[in-house]
Amino acid sequence: SCPICGMNRLKFNFSRVYTVFTDGSKLGTCSVFCLGAYTVSHLDKIPKTIQVADFFTKRLIDAEKAVWVINDKKPGVMTKKAKWAFASKVGAQKYIAKSGGRIVGYDQVMQDVFCGMYADLKMIQKKRRRMLMMKLKKKP
Repeated sequence: SCPICGMNRLKFNFSRVYTVFTDGSKLGTCSVFCLGAYTVSHLDKIPKTIQVADFFTKRLIDAEKAVWVINDKKPGVMTKKAKWAFASKVGAQKYIAKSGGRIVGYDQVMQDVFCGMYADLKMIQKKRRRMLMMKLKKKP
């Protein structure tokens, strides 16, 4: 499971991120959002390599070499705007043709993660609050 949000990384294998830091430690998260959240609270952890899942094949690829798509109209994992990685431009264009979005680089993806973090946190907390209330209502 993701150490930041607790989500099942196998279920979200199309958005998972695997990071190796310069100190040798490793981190597997469900999404770039959770990598961003971790990074904010661990400023001394410097990524050495960051791999992300190709949206279609689920195979890990270099995050900085990936072709990224941000889709403002579709939710992503832990975020209001989908941020998907593709091993090739062909894969990204295939996704865009079906679902929309725009091609961006990794730096733009992470800028979007950080700039949208407050709104995404509010969305996540609202959803979790709703789930908690439903769970409490089911108790006898």
